[in-house]
Amino acid sequence: MYKILIVPLIALFAMSGLAYAENPIVPDGLSGAKVINADECKKLISGNGKVFDVRNELEYGEGHLPGAVMLPYKEKSDKAANFDSSVDKFDTSKLPSDKSAPVIFYCNGDRCWKSYKSSIAAIKAGHKNVNWFRGGIPEWQEKGYPIEK
Repeated sequence: MYKILIVPLIALFAMSGLAYAENPIVPDGLSGAKVINADECKKLISGNGKVFDVRNELEYGEGHLPGAVMLPYKEKSDKAANFDSSVDKFDTSKLPSDKSAPVIFYCNGDRCWKSYKSSIAAIKAGHKNVNWFRGGIPEWQEKGYPIEK
């Protein structure tokens, strides 16, 4: 009887490990962008920082940072620092025309690559004040900061 239960459990653990491996942790830093935490993000938002939620519409609707603009990063590339941006879609024309204005990108934390990739897209588009909120929604909520719906 135990052998019958053990095989499916081993298979389940193997599959869950595989799913975990498919979403590696994003890098700690990003050349050309400032990595910010929740406190710095809140301060930028209350100043003149424009915050972009790069998750999908459903996630945005479930709750987002105050004043965040939904600008989904449609990701088909690998979750890796050397990803191929040509297979992804991100509309940098929706970013501020003033390329020195502070922009903030966030998503679902350190296993969500969309904010990393959108920050790179903004840098490539010539933006000079790119802020990557690496901790995203999870870090924001851990701090007890408000969420809009």
